[in-house]
Amino acid sequence: MLRENQTTVTEFLLLGFPAIHNFKILLFLVFLLIYICTLAGNVLIIVLVSTNHQLRTPMYFFLSHLSLSDILLTTDIAPNMLYVILAEGAVISLAGCITQYFLFSAPAVAECFLLTVMSYDRYLAICHPLRYSAIMDFKLCCQLAFWSWFLGFMATLNMVIFVCSFQLCNPNVIDHFFCEMSILLEHFCSDRFILDTVVFVLGIPVVVFPFVFIIGTYTYIFLTILRISSTTGRQKAFSTCSSHLAVVCTYYGTLFAKYVVPSKGQSLTLMKITSLLYTIATPLFNPIIYTLRNKEIRETLWKCISIRLHT
Repeated sequence: MLRENQTTVTEFLLLGFPAIHNFKILLFLVFLLIYICTLAGNVLIIVLVSTNHQLRTPMYFFLSHLSLSDILLTTDIAPNMLYVILAEGAVISLAGCITQYFLFSAPAVAECFLLTVMSYDRYLAICHPLRYSAIMDFKLCCQLAFWSWFLGFMATLNMVIFVCSFQLCNPNVIDHFFCEMSILLEHFCSDRFILDTVVFVLGIPVVVFPFVFIIGTYTYIFLTILRISSTTGRQKAFSTCSSHLAVVCTYYGTLFAKYVVPSKGQSLTLMKITSLLYTIATPLFNPIIYTLRNKEIRETLWKCISIRLHT
C-alpha cells in the first residue's frame, strides 16, 4: 500500500505530445485509423480461425490468442491516448494509472509466452512431424494457452504489488501518453538503481527466458530445414514458420529497443516513439504479417469474401 509522503500523490497529469500542438487533429486521425485497422485485422483473424475448419490447427489456435492479446493491449492504450491528444493532456488517478499499467502489461507478457508456445509448436511440426499430432493435441493447446495467460497476469500482478510498496514523490506530471513503468519509476522516492535492478530481475523470467527458448527452438528448426534434400521441401518447411519468425523479430525488436537499450540520455521524443512502436504499431503489424505471408489465411479470407459476394 502506498505510504504517506509529505505531499500525497493521488493523480497524474499525462502531457501526451505537447511538442506537436499544431498537428493534434492530424495525429488524432492517424492514430484513430491505426487503432480501427488493428481491431479489424485482429478480430478478422479470430473470426476466421474460429469459423473455418481448415484453420483449426494448433498454429492458428495460438494465433487467435495472439490476436486477442494485441486487441487487449492496444485497447488499453489507444482510446485514452486519443483523448490525451485532443485534450492536450489529461488527468489520471493513481489507481487508474496503476490499472492501465496492469491491463497493458498483462497481455504484453502473455504475448511473450504465446510466441514461445508458437515456436515450440513450429519446432514439433518441423523437427518431429510424425509425432506432432500425437503431442500437440487440443488438450495440450488449451493448457499452453491457459498458462500463457495465467503467467502473464500473475507476473504483472507481482510487479504491481512491488510498485505499490514504494513511496511516490512529486512532481505528478508525466510527459508521456500512458502510464509506463520506466516513466513511473522516475516518480518514486527510493533509490532508482534498486528499483531498476528489481524490475530487471523480475523481467528475466518473462522476457529473457522465453526469448532464449525461441532462439533455441529456431536453431533446431533451421538445422532440420538445412538437412532437407530438396529445395522445394526446404522452402515449404521454412514457409510454415516464416510468419511467426517475422512477428517474433518485430515484437522482440521493439521490446528490446525499449527496455534493454539504456534509456539514460535518450530524449523524451525518442522514448515516446519506441513506446508507440510496441503499443500501437506492433499490434497492427501482426495481422498484416500473417495475412500477407500466410497462404492458408489468404485463401480462407478470399473464400469467405467470394461466398459473401455470391449470396
